[in-house]
Amino acid sequence: MKLFPATLRGKFSAVIMLVTAAAAVGLSLLVHGAFARTQLEQARELQDERLQVILRDHASTGQAILDSKLDDPALPPPLRAAVLGGNRATYLDESTPDPGIWAAADVDGRILSLRSSYADQTQALAGLDQVLVIGSVVVAVAGALLGIVIGNRLSRRLRRAAEAAGRVAAGDPARVRDAIGTRPQDETADLAQAVDAMADALQARLVAERRVTADIAHELRTPVTGLVTAAELLPPGRPAELVRDRVSALRSLVEDVLEVARLDTATEEPDRSEVALGEFVRRRAAGVVPEAEVRVITDAALETDPRRLERVLVNLMLNARRHGAPPIEIEVDGGRVALRDHGPGLPDTLLREGPSRFRTGDTNRPGGHGLGLTIAAAQAKVLGGTLLFANAPDGGALVTFELPPPE
Repeated sequence: MKLFPATLRGKFSAVIMLVTAAAAVGLSLLVHGAFARTQLEQARELQDERLQVILRDHASTGQAILDSKLDDPALPPPLRAAVLGGNRATYLDESTPDPGIWAAADVDGRILSLRSSYADQTQALAGLDQVLVIGSVVVAVAGALLGIVIGNRLSRRLRRAAEAAGRVAAGDPARVRDAIGTRPQDETADLAQAVDAMADALQARLVAERRVTADIAHELRTPVTGLVTAAELLPPGRPAELVRDRVSALRSLVEDVLEVARLDTATEEPDRSEVALGEFVRRRAAGVVPEAEVRVITDAALETDPRRLERVLVNLMLNARRHGAPPIEIEVDGGRVALRDHGPGLPDTLLREGPSRFRTGDTNRPGGHGLGLTIAAAQAKVLGGTLLFANAPDGGALVTFELPPPE
């Protein structure tokens, strides 16, 4: 069982409430104890003064005045034992429904005693306790409300910081400091400043890396084009075929790297037009994986970019054909396209982290340069859709492409 709420706001409120309640209870106990001791001391002094007056009068007249008694049978035994031997003492007796304050003295072997009611003092102490209880409750409630107010403020700033950090992670050039405000200058503001500085440093590093990647791919494009032209001029033969194949693979790699570099800038915009998704998938599957089984449950006309949509679907189909195993099944249901093969399935790293450039998976999925799924995911994002990667329960990879519904 948790002693404190899970949220920072709840913990902060609970701590303040507990601290204020403990302080109120502690202060109430101190006030109660001090008031009770003062009352008792005053009652003892007053009763002792009365007893001294009675003793002086008894010494001269031999009479017991002011309701005093000699050898009172109701005298408490502890007081009787305390005064034997010529002593004088006071005693608070709370053993009866009507508490009393006693004073007694030993007079020539007899005990002269005086009892007064202590009920008024007891009632006063009870009234004080009631006030202290009400005050403690009020203080605890006020502390809880104060904790909620302060916790809400701190929690709200932290939530804004978390939301802004999430937007930064998604590629939005947001500033955490702007999201939480410039006041007050507290630890949250210091955290926001540190996160902004870290985001700026990472963004600068990513921009530099993307620029280097794009520049390298762009610079390679011209010599690769020359290689393609030179390879076409080679005389027929097996060596020429091998050269043309490798040059073609290199050219494809350079084009893919350039495409990834463009998508990394997050400035690509779709050129939308109406597409009948079911028929669109059928035609592309017939050209890429003609052996695939295409099943259209619900066809839908969507406003999307046909070129980017084709890029996503073709990359997914090629990945299933190269790394999976037949039968390959494609299901279209509205704006959802599910593609499944019966191969070894997707590696755990891809399921956990998503597609990553130049990562081709484990040894069970050789071949390629790891950019196909990366490009598909990036193009899907430009279209406003998502790619979901999973493995089917009975084996094989299952990739689901979700397009946004028509507006």
